[in-house]
Amino acid sequence: MTSVITGDIIKSERISDPTLWLDTLKSALTYLTKNSDNWELFRGDSFQIEIADITNSFEAAIYIKAALKSHKSLDARMALGIGNKSFTGKNITESNGEVFQFSGETLEQLKKEKVTFKIKTPNPKLDVELNLYFKLAFTIMDNWTSNAAEIVKLHLENPNMTQAALGKTIGITQNTVSERQKRAYLNEIMELNLMFKKKISTFLI
Repeated sequence: MTSVITGDIIKSERISDPTLWLDTLKSALTYLTKNSDNWELFRGDSFQIEIADITNSFEAAIYIKAALKSHKSLDARMALGIGNKSFTGKNITESNGEVFQFSGETLEQLKKEKVTFKIKTPNPKLDVELNLYFKLAFTIMDNWTSNAAEIVKLHLENPNMTQAALGKTIGITQNTVSERQKRAYLNEIMELNLMFKKKISTFLI
């Protein structure tokens, strides 16, 4: 069993400099997996990445969201599929299996439902529960400021770093770091991530 995130850049046609989202997205995907065969950009503004450890898949989505929203004009819709992979191709878009169907079909639903994140797994009951939590969480994340998103990204990259140390890396005070983390609801989102890990481990592994 594996996980796949399929996404697209929201209103990419309105971004005057496409290299901004391209470079930001490529950097985020490369950070999440060193194997370039595990991610790909396609159809202009769409992307797909496989996260082999399914317990880390929601955190990967948070990271992509934070990386993009660190820039004021950037954001993405993302669908997380968890399931089996029946065929491994030369690159991710040539691979096949239910996990790719789950992720791809769910992304199409997002556009109709006007939400920016959903999950689909082999367990429909789990999906209903998690998607309620995610709908609430992404209501917050969709409204992150660039400063809030930047501090979330930095925390995910350095989870054991103190607020003072985080602040030093980007030239702000510990108090400012704390304020930005609170505005991002970072603690609550990380609590949701822990709950996700436990539920996924219980129901699917």
